Amino acid sequence: MAMDVVDYEIKGSEMQFVEIELDPGEAAIGEAGSLFFMDAGIGMDAVFGDGSRGQGGLFGKLLGAGKRLLTGESLFTTVYTNQASAKQRVAFAAPYPGKILPMELDKLGGMLICQKDSFLCAARGVSLGIALQQRLGVGFFGGEGFIMQKLEGDGLAFVHAGGTIVKRELVPGQTLMVDTGCVVAYTPNTNFEIQYVGKIKTALFGGEGLFFAKLTGPGTIWLQSLPFSRLASRVFAAAPQRGGGREEGSILPGVAGGGLLGGILGGGDDD
Repeated sequence: MAMDVVDYEIKGSEMQFVEIELDPGEAAIGEAGSLFFMDAGIGMDAVFGDGSRGQGGLFGKLLGAGKRLLTGESLFTTVYTNQASAKQRVAFAAPYPGKILPMELDKLGGMLICQKDSFLCAARGVSLGIALQQRLGVGFFGGEGFIMQKLEGDGLAFVHAGGTIVKRELVPGQTLMVDTGCVVAYTPNTNFEIQYVGKIKTALFGGEGLFFAKLTGPGTIWLQSLPFSRLASRVFAAAPQRGGGREEGSILPGVAGGGLLGGILGGGDDD
């Protein structure tokens, strides 16, 4: 299956976007809600499944859509095709602070396994599937590491990760212990399993959870310092828990101008 070969440019620092240049007839696929902007000569079409050209009729489309549903993504993928006679550009934006990583699948053995919410966009022809971990321990306790996305093909794909990105090359037998949410992607020759931290006290009071991801080489792995789940939990913990927001400039909670106590001290409007 022929892949579209596209040119691209990643712009920005902490809130990045990738701008892809499409020749006439070329196309890119994007995750739902990831579009930033596009030239007028680009047509967009929502397709059932993952948008790859090798889905093989209705059954193939249903299978592709089912795989996406298992990873928590939309049943539909948007295909952006250059319908003009000149080069056109389409851009996809990162959903939260972090970095966009270009992954050349032909240089990674034709496959990459990544977190289910990290895929951003790709050249048409890249197939999106699922990678179910084989070990029961991963299934029951792996959390974010249980069902992962599998990107296949020899084209270019873009994944997004939060915070600072670390790329590690593991030699045969080398092992790295990682928080499960911090694993962005790894090549399929890497051995991935979940390991118990070993001590209940450490799990309960250490703040790192009960399990780690154990990655053993040979293989290439990409890690993120700030998984979205960790960011979301911190935001939720800092948010007011009884509804409403605190007004800026006020040290008293509740309502503007110092909250309920401020209203009472100011006389209120009971007249």
